[in-house]
Amino acid sequence: MRKIIICSCFILLCIFGVSAQTDSLKFKIPALDTLAALKYFESKGLKVDSCVNMNLYFEIYKWLNTPYCYAGETAKGIDCSGFSNKIYQSVFGKTLEGGSRDIFTKVKPINIKLAQEGDLLFFKIWKGQISHVGVYLQGRKFAHATTQAGVIISDLDEAYYKKYFYKAGHLLK
Repeated sequence: MRKIIICSCFILLCIFGVSAQTDSLKFKIPALDTLAALKYFESKGLKVDSCVNMNLYFEIYKWLNTPYCYAGETAKGIDCSGFSNKIYQSVFGKTLEGGSRDIFTKVKPINIKLAQEGDLLFFKIWKGQISHVGVYLQGRKFAHATTQAGVIISDLDEAYYKKYFYKAGHLLK
């Protein structure tokens, strides 16, 4: 029954498109872009028909390929904590203030095996300190803003991320 409802929702989204608004950006994802989003996520190994929060995926899709900018928070440039904050503001109505270390103090650390869509992932990349954050999707995939490629989706099993992964966390209420 759940799959029928999800598939019906995707069909409606494909026909009518998706609208969303954030503080600094107003987006309209037309039907063709909705199909492109679905195909993109499937190409990344994400099972969109079993996602729990479709808004999360479409919000992330709108930010894909946004260039990296330290302390950036706009479509012209964004960093990892700014990206996570924008996603949380738009999808969950919550504000994540500060950098990745600050955000970590506001989560309950959890085992990565228990991570759910929207949980946060933290990495110790710079000098053994928490210096990067991303948003968990499913199947060990996550969205984040990288210095090299801007906003992308990566896999925790990639050697680089496996090496620096620190903890997953669920935002405290």
